[in-house]
Amino acid sequence: MTSHLPHLLLDWYQKNGRDLPWRFKGGAAPDPYPVWVSEIMLQQTTIAMGTDYFLRWMKRFPTLKSLAEAPLDDVLKMWAGLGYYTRARKLYECAQILEEKYNRTFPKTHEELLKLPGIGPYTASAICAFAFNQPMTVVDGNVIRVIARLYGITTPVDIKDIYQRAQKLTPGTQGADYASAIMDLGATVCKPSSPLCNLCPWNKDCIALKKKLTDQIPLIKKIEKKKKAGVVFVIEDEKGNLFARKKTKKGLLSGLWELPWSDEEIPFPFKADWHLHPKTVHHIFTHIDLTLKIYHTTIKELPLKEDGQFISKKDIRNYAFSTLMKKVIKTTC
Repeated sequence: MTSHLPHLLLDWYQKNGRDLPWRFKGGAAPDPYPVWVSEIMLQQTTIAMGTDYFLRWMKRFPTLKSLAEAPLDDVLKMWAGLGYYTRARKLYECAQILEEKYNRTFPKTHEELLKLPGIGPYTASAICAFAFNQPMTVVDGNVIRVIARLYGITTPVDIKDIYQRAQKLTPGTQGADYASAIMDLGATVCKPSSPLCNLCPWNKDCIALKKKLTDQIPLIKKIEKKKKAGVVFVIEDEKGNLFARKKTKKGLLSGLWELPWSDEEIPFPFKADWHLHPKTVHHIFTHIDLTLKIYHTTIKELPLKEDGQFISKKDIRNYAFSTLMKKVIKTTC
């Protein structure tokens, strides 16, 4: 019933597939490194935004060796704005392991790739497909939408079921092109809203189209973001330099530079002439909707026990601050 679908999709891809800087049409990518970097980045951003970050990243870290030998602060600074900084640290850790223990060579099996930090089942499958042309089933949000509509699945998305259906469609050859093709189909034709069904190579077999259910499929439960209200303390010296510290504890934004802050109401860090800023800063993490009150003070010397330093505002760009902290600094400075 569906044996003709891969052929139709691959023909469509040759004419309509996107040209992306990490992609190599017609087989395996010549270097797994760009594939790996792009896959980690694209797990949390759009192609448009991810492309800009990817190009800047590859200019700064053009090889696995250059990434492994770079300071961690440089890596985090290049990652700033993408969020999920744990992924950047894992990327860095993995590069060092590949450099030192694997002689700069990526393992070619799914099982071996899973042993590396920061590489889960999805990323391992993507590397196998795109870098080694293996017939791996790669399921992202675009593929979920394509498969759910193709089979007319009106129940809430079950990833295991989607994967099994997608796996049955995956051909035994042309792993890289097929994985790229089904992702591109979802991104450019089988779009979340107003899909271009007349351009789809699978439209004659699509149950959602036949039953006019494309606007109702897939059915995905949205995760409600937890709302939090916290505070951030903007501390300046008499020269206008900002106090900042590097977060060393594990958790949200660890390893980055920050102004003293909390995602809940806490007392002032020390006695001073604190002023409440008229504006607040709003930021959305994956599961948190955060609003911060801003308190400002100017002091002669710092009575804080914790480690930190005053940074000239013109040098802020040289430090790895998160997008949240950049918003605070922009709002107050």
